[in-house]
Amino acid sequence: MGNKIGYIIISCFFLWSCTETSPVNIFTNLQELINSKIGLDKGEVIACAASDKLNDNKTYIFYYPIPSAKNIQYFETESVNVNKDDYSLYKLVELEKEGVFNGYLERFVRESTKEVWCIVTYEVSGEFYKSNSIRLKHQSIPTEWTNNVIVDKSVSLKPKFTWADGLVKENVIYFQVITDFENNLLSGTYTYDEWFQYYNLSNVVLNITRESPPDLIRGNDYGFTMMGVSEDNWVNLVLQKTIKVE
Repeated sequence: MGNKIGYIIISCFFLWSCTETSPVNIFTNLQELINSKIGLDKGEVIACAASDKLNDNKTYIFYYPIPSAKNIQYFETESVNVNKDDYSLYKLVELEKEGVFNGYLERFVRESTKEVWCIVTYEVSGEFYKSNSIRLKHQSIPTEWTNNVIVDKSVSLKPKFTWADGLVKENVIYFQVITDFENNLLSGTYTYDEWFQYYNLSNVVLNITRESPPDLIRGNDYGFTMMGVSEDNWVNLVLQKTIKVE
């Protein structure tokens, strides 16, 4: 018995010593985290947010994680009535994450009626990445979900998608995704124009397609998704449509 008690005391002392000598870095706000990354190269997280199709109290904070991204974190302010550029006002919040397009993109899932500013951060190989501030508007301007897109199939295997802004005319950039029948992302592009043709990069201003996309196959079904994004990174419009390639 004496040996057992001694072992427990030594073990507890060892654990306490490790805790004292190896403190865990806990940051109370985003500015403290940024300060801790001085000396690291900086990058930008591509991110935006939209409300759920059926539940305006649920928002999705979408982001593109560069392969090998780690320490992915979500920060938000107490309200929208603050200086969005004061990073000390952004507090770390733990939210559920899930994959989009079979994990090519990811999103945080948030359920709350409160509108706030938020930011996503992560690290990749010694670089610290931070998104621009995202204004959640799920109560004041819920995302519009529709399938109102015109598909021009006059050029074989190169469908052209054309759309128009919905109820809200505040979009400054458009994100397009083409997926196969298994929902794998084939191409992900941004344009300032209200059209995109697969795989025409003449009007593409940002491309997150990692590899050269495959040629489409005649008779196969493909998915088209478009997000219309405002200057404050809120998604006003989502278009989703399945097409058969000719």
